[in-house]
Amino acid sequence: MRKLRIVLAGGGTAGHIEPALAVAGEWLALHPSDECLFLGTAQGLENTLVPRAGFELAVIPKVVMPRSFSFDLLAFPWQFYASVAAARRVVRKADLLVGFGGYVCASAYLAARLERVPIVIHEANAKVGWANQLGSLFTKFLAVAYPVPKGRFNEALITGIPLRNDIQESVKTSRIDWTLARNRAKSEYGWSLDQPAIVILGGSQGSATLNKVIAQCVAPLTARGIQILHSVGAKNEMPRSSGGYEAVPYITNMAQTYLAADLIIARSGAVTVAEIGALGQLALFIPLPIGNGEQFRNASELVNAGRAIVMEQSLFTPEWFLENIDSLLVKSKMLPPPSIYKDLHAASKIAALMEHAISSTGEKS
Repeated sequence: MRKLRIVLAGGGTAGHIEPALAVAGEWLALHPSDECLFLGTAQGLENTLVPRAGFELAVIPKVVMPRSFSFDLLAFPWQFYASVAAARRVVRKADLLVGFGGYVCASAYLAARLERVPIVIHEANAKVGWANQLGSLFTKFLAVAYPVPKGRFNEALITGIPLRNDIQESVKTSRIDWTLARNRAKSEYGWSLDQPAIVILGGSQGSATLNKVIAQCVAPLTARGIQILHSVGAKNEMPRSSGGYEAVPYITNMAQTYLAADLIIARSGAVTVAEIGALGQLALFIPLPIGNGEQFRNASELVNAGRAIVMEQSLFTPEWFLENIDSLLVKSKMLPPPSIYKDLHAASKIAALMEHAISSTGEKS
């Protein structure tokens, strides 16, 4: 069989990039002679994560849909045209485009349509984003992490969310002995097994709002022996680490982090929810107050399973946190090991859908 070229589009945040990387890895494991190329923008996190994973990245102009009438709205058609033109130069050489949502995907979908390249779309969020809604007009090969009640994604293949290899391997290991796996993770961080540990994740870019709340809680929490790991975000001011509090710009070993934490405070992006569902003890989710509400919906399965609590950002105050930390840690201690493993086979399901799309459409004309 001839060598195929697969273009994967999805940039901006780790929530779009990590699933794409997992699928690319799965595809090459099945088809080692093929080529996987990533499409992104010059500003997104893909510029770090994609090359680190050993893949080539092609960049196109970033286009953001204006939310109100302004000069940006008048300039949008020309910016979008330039972005589509750049995407066409990449996509026209491809045998398949796989989109995961984000700024880059609207241009990529339209480019693939114009170049008559088959399209596969995966939607990670419980509420479909506008770029994937657009792309669904051009293909029937759709996959979702959660069932969608109406629209074109209503009959999409339910795959779950593709998990990174390190997460998958940690899930398999921890299922053998959950307590041993957690104790090993705590020991690797140098944490005491007798004291609770809290991890704060503000998303791939960090969260200035969450950082301010945590800053006011560090002293009283560490005075009680609570161990804290805080992912601040590379672009945010870095607090001073001291005692049982450690601040870092970004956490790379997420599998170990999820296992070690007794409580995880995080945004409820789709990938974060899936990873915590597989490896986390208890999560307190603070959804982003902007967007289309998908972060509130993403966490519903974990909330129903009793492994997560969701609250609005405006209600998450230092006073609330210090008043409720004890009950949260007690709840965490009482929980059994995780049992949500539906995402372990997501990458292989999407790879099968990709094979079906290629075989169904044949050679592009």
